[in-house]
Amino acid sequence: MPGTALITGITGQDGTYLAQLLLSKGYNVYGLVRGQNNPRLDMVGRLCPGIEFIEGDLLDHSSLVAALEGCQPTEVYNLGAISFVGLSFKQALLTGEVTGLGVVRMLEAIRAVNPEIHFYQASSSEMFGKVRESPQTETTAFYPRSPYGVAKVYGHYITVNYRESYGMFACSGILFNHESPRRGLEFVTRKITNAAAKIKLGLQKQLQLGNLDSERDWGFAGDYVEAMHLMLQQDRPDDFVIATGATHSVREFCEIAFFTLGLDYRDHVASDDARFLRPAEVDILIGDASKARSVLGWEPKVSFAELVAMMVESDLAAQQRAMRNEAAG
Repeated sequence: MPGTALITGITGQDGTYLAQLLLSKGYNVYGLVRGQNNPRLDMVGRLCPGIEFIEGDLLDHSSLVAALEGCQPTEVYNLGAISFVGLSFKQALLTGEVTGLGVVRMLEAIRAVNPEIHFYQASSSEMFGKVRESPQTETTAFYPRSPYGVAKVYGHYITVNYRESYGMFACSGILFNHESPRRGLEFVTRKITNAAAKIKLGLQKQLQLGNLDSERDWGFAGDYVEAMHLMLQQDRPDDFVIATGATHSVREFCEIAFFTLGLDYRDHVASDDARFLRPAEVDILIGDASKARSVLGWEPKVSFAELVAMMVESDLAAQQRAMRNEAAG
């Protein structure tokens, strides 16, 4: 029967989709929060009725022990991280503390409270960075190109280490880019869909982006959280690449987003590589999820074009609501 799940990173895109999935399966779901005054908690509560919040901080081991003792989870999903690659260059130390050492703090807390807890670590395709082979699999060597990617490599290998050293049920999902209408506005995908909606409504004229030829393997976050859950239901713990196996450029994302609204992206999008350039770039990522398909029975359901259209339509509706509220206000 379903148990109790604790999710870190509950206010993020993946946290809300995962909470909804687990609640629908009858789990008791707790979201770890650093303080009860987080302005996003109301949003999480609306999206995930029935969720409970418990205080804890990935920077504070003792608070994680207290949280685990308080909610007694059977599963822990560690989605909490400094997750924006660009920000990790500006806050490298904090990224290492949260995204890297936060993992071992949680693993140590689990080992102290109940080593039978099933643990999921959110690994990332950014660990591959300057890729050694394409497509990337579970055995592809890592070459991270950002403090975020480096911290994720630490989190990944410490999870493997605790699995092998202490016999813990600890898994890592190496998730490639996954998006949704809940993606933060700082990410290029939401930046594109939100700008397209604003341009369609006459609220914005131009969109400045970096390298339009960067390529990523993009899927839908709602599909990817299903893989997280499946990993913790297996007979033995293991690591899995989760990806669509198809790559698309930022340019192609723009083309579909603007076309959805009857616009030509070339009339509105300009590339300013110098302004958005990072100290080190990742040019292309594409994953091979064959292992997840065969072992977990997982398949992505939402296509790339459907994903882009879903995000555009959500942003258009949100902008129209805001305009109506302002007019009425």
